Amino acid sequence: MHIVVLVLVEVLIVIGLSRLVGLGFRSIKQPLVIGEIVAGIMLGPSLFGLVAPHLAVTLFPPETFPFLNVLSQVGLIFFMFLIGLELNPKYLAGQLEVAVLTSHVSILMPFSLGTLLAVLLYPLVSNASVSFTAFALFLGAAMSITAFPVLARIITENNLQGTRLGTLALTCAAVDDVTAWCLLAVAIAVARTGNFAGAIPTIIASIVYIGLMLTVGRWFLQRLAKHYLRAGRLSQLLLAGIYMGVVASALITELIGIHLIFGAFLLGAAMPKNEDLVRELAVKTEDFVLIFLLPIFFAYSGLRTEIGLLNRPELWLLCALVLGVAIAGKYIGTYVAARVSGINKREASALGWLMNTRGLTELIVLNIGLELGVISPLIFTMLVIMALVTTFMTSPLLEWTYPKKLIRLDVIEPESEAETATSATDADTYIRPYRILVPVANPSTQKGLVQLAVSIALSSRHPAVVNPLSLIEFEEDYAFESTPVEADRLIAQRRQQLEQLINTLEPLETRSHVHPIVRISSNVARETAQIAALEQVDLILVGWHRPAFSSNRLGGRVGQLLSTAPVDVAVFVDRGSDRLESMLVPYSANIHDDLALILALRLLINHETCTLQILHVLPDNRLKDELNYELDIMMEQLPSSVRDRIEIKIVQVPEAIQTVVEASKNVDLTIAGTSRTWGIERQTLGRYTDQLAIQCCSSLLITRRYSQVTAHLASMLPDISSQEPTLRN
Repeated sequence: MHIVVLVLVEVLIVIGLSRLVGLGFRSIKQPLVIGEIVAGIMLGPSLFGLVAPHLAVTLFPPETFPFLNVLSQVGLIFFMFLIGLELNPKYLAGQLEVAVLTSHVSILMPFSLGTLLAVLLYPLVSNASVSFTAFALFLGAAMSITAFPVLARIITENNLQGTRLGTLALTCAAVDDVTAWCLLAVAIAVARTGNFAGAIPTIIASIVYIGLMLTVGRWFLQRLAKHYLRAGRLSQLLLAGIYMGVVASALITELIGIHLIFGAFLLGAAMPKNEDLVRELAVKTEDFVLIFLLPIFFAYSGLRTEIGLLNRPELWLLCALVLGVAIAGKYIGTYVAARVSGINKREASALGWLMNTRGLTELIVLNIGLELGVISPLIFTMLVIMALVTTFMTSPLLEWTYPKKLIRLDVIEPESEAETATSATDADTYIRPYRILVPVANPSTQKGLVQLAVSIALSSRHPAVVNPLSLIEFEEDYAFESTPVEADRLIAQRRQQLEQLINTLEPLETRSHVHPIVRISSNVARETAQIAALEQVDLILVGWHRPAFSSNRLGGRVGQLLSTAPVDVAVFVDRGSDRLESMLVPYSANIHDDLALILALRLLINHETCTLQILHVLPDNRLKDELNYELDIMMEQLPSSVRDRIEIKIVQVPEAIQTVVEASKNVDLTIAGTSRTWGIERQTLGRYTDQLAIQCCSSLLITRRYSQVTAHLASMLPDISSQEPTLRN
């Protein structure tokens, strides 16, 4: 096969497998990049070469490696440019003194332990062609790295960017990034010259170039930024000039004697941090780099990672020692420095786990060491395992150390007036507000959903809160929009949209009880359920969205909420009617219909002119019965002005759905429980049905009960709470 065709086939395999494995890792709450690194290792001798050696050699012969290397180097240059571009001075705005101390101790501790470890490893895994100084410096630098891009995305995904911990971690990582790259540059200079004295001219030349880039280079780049502001767009000519600058800067640092990546990183760091320019430049650059070039780098690294080299127990012990030194050095250094700076134990511990994130940055460092011959394939494999393990463990250890309930306390959401008023009273008389959580995907089209939530929740008798919840979901870990600064901008933008929606709600006095919650999320359904539990909501009111690959109204994310949310859920199918003068509740005496009736009663109490028809539909072969005992008690507790607006109609028909559909023609809102009777039961096994959702002539509210429905009316009808019998379980 022609070499170019073979390389293209390799690229095809690499991109497909990287996406597939990356998405698999995202499903277990791990960064996408970890899955892509694992995919690269799978294509190498560690898995593919072990399982199918002949096929592996056929698809990935050694003669294609130089081509993959060139593509991966181009990818690294532009990826490092993106890292420098994202290194925003805003990250250095908070707790800088604490961050500088913590960051440098978190480098000094693992660097010192790494150089001590080099004394043990050098005679075992190195050779005489590599000086001990170069080996020790490089091993220490490898132990000291924190992957700023991965850490920043973990902070964003966990909604930590607005917390003390998140701000401090970002500042520490930014300082760590700059310091560690300088340290690595020295290690590379020593490795190329053989000793520290010989590296001094390279170090001096590097300092001079950095000075020129931060003065003359920045001045020129600011001229480019002014041209961008005048033009209002990033033209192809201007983009070509910037890309030429990236490559030229990379070549200069290579000629100086450090490495290509430093020049690209330096140019990105020197770029003016105009928000629009950075955003447009990042968006235009990142897709091709992250989707096409970077997976090739992972594959190239994977082809040189041979886990089979660890073929003796003592080598695995050495690998465990490397891992232990890396984790302990970063964690202990960070924890001690943070505690000395006055950070509490839990936050200091969480910061220690965050700073242990190494990810892709570590892989870049290791490949440089392997290219220079400073580290052998054996120690390269050990350090790759260390990079994967330390990154993989960050998210679960962070969740264990700093769970979401603590994050919620760290980020204060605006309180409702009702909640503030009741919290100020004596604890013995405190009444917990009735709370509805309303997931809002599109604020411009879901006014009806929020208005219905207000209608259900608010009452003159009892405080209530409605929380429109907007979750911003990022599909890519490394996309520019998922950086903390950009995430904050998107959150502020979405919050403003929700505030505009709230300002349109009626009546006017209800608006003070509606308070939006905006979060970043990697899994909307899971995050909604978690927030519902943390906020102790009484009801989740969600709008219906047709799933992309199904016609089932109760599938997709709505189906996930119905299945997993630990609270009552109602799904609103909005037909566009703004009126609420008449309601219909088809009733078949099951727990979900109980919830439907209770919510209808809330609406009836809150709307003095509204009427309710309870259509108790019975099959022909079933005896007529009344509503269950507890609901009868509730009906008796209602004021006469409310009871007079309720009509109970009991009918026996062979086809219940058609009767309900016919009755829905004369009402504004139908409320029905998930039930096979109405053709809207979301079954665990078998065919999903949504017949009423399709045929109903009015707006439809579908209810799924989780808890006892008395909670929805107990505060409005105090006598109910004293009743001993409870609704059927």
